Amino acid sequence: MALDSLLKGPRPCPSDVHGPGPILLSDIPAKAVGGKSPVVLGIDEAGRGPVLGPMVYGAAFWSKDDADSIPNDFNDSKQLSEEKRNYLFHKIKETPEIGFVARVLHASEISRSMLRREPYNLNAMSHDAAIQMIRAVLDAGVKVDTAFIDTVGIADSYRAKLEREFEGHSIRFVVEKKADAKYAPCSAASVVAKVSRDTLTSSWTFSEPEYEPVGGRLYGSGYPSDPKCKNWVDKNLADPIFGFPDLARFSWGPMKKTMQEKGVTMTWEADDDDEEDAQQMRLNAFMVKKGADGRPSQRKRPRLAYFDKMGLTAVTEWA
Repeated sequence: MALDSLLKGPRPCPSDVHGPGPILLSDIPAKAVGGKSPVVLGIDEAGRGPVLGPMVYGAAFWSKDDADSIPNDFNDSKQLSEEKRNYLFHKIKETPEIGFVARVLHASEISRSMLRREPYNLNAMSHDAAIQMIRAVLDAGVKVDTAFIDTVGIADSYRAKLEREFEGHSIRFVVEKKADAKYAPCSAASVVAKVSRDTLTSSWTFSEPEYEPVGGRLYGSGYPSDPKCKNWVDKNLADPIFGFPDLARFSWGPMKKTMQEKGVTMTWEADDDDEEDAQQMRLNAFMVKKGADGRPSQRKRPRLAYFDKMGLTAVTEWA
């Protein structure tokens, strides 16, 4: 019920779309409760590249003693048919020996993070999402023996980061490219992430009041190379100032381009002030001209007492 609510339930109004997206942890497999039997855990993501919809991180784990109870036809979810993925996700939910985690990074969270003054990039968000899921499992009393993770960025650096973060927990981290095609827990995590992402996107409830998108939800996969997605983006600039609904990732190039071409150009007074301040910081601003009597001309602003106290004089000529 909680999972269905997360993936298919109503969205909050725009004023509530802030902070990190939701994270959901399933029931804990019986043998893993209280750390009785260490688990193997896999992590993978879906939806890294789309301009529309969330990125979802998934994790799946089970006791090493329960390996025989786990379906043996897991594979990289991108290599499976939609029907097969849905079947395997159903098996994951119905198999008590399997635990899983879903962490949703909504488009609004991604946009805010990447467009802030000091950008929080997608790789850092991905690493932190994985860390949050591992921590959620540990906080539930589960002991993790080995974690298989599909790498984001340089595998060795990522593994070292995880080892520092979870020092003292004796977790063996296997961080590799294409880990979702090599290790069953990582493949199961890929299924959790992919099906969750697809369900969220296809059943998206627009949070903007009374907003009805042109073409409804016919945006295809949400990837910029998808003709359906491109057509939807071209027709759904909802507002010339505020742009697209919060299904869109405003930090993505195609969205920025559309906003520049079809949106209203905004001039912010604060930006003008910053430019004026920057002009004042040029060296010429610290120079004063001599008057007809050969003395420095009258300053526009009164001299600060500090300069008199320290015996500092204005520079009147270039060296």
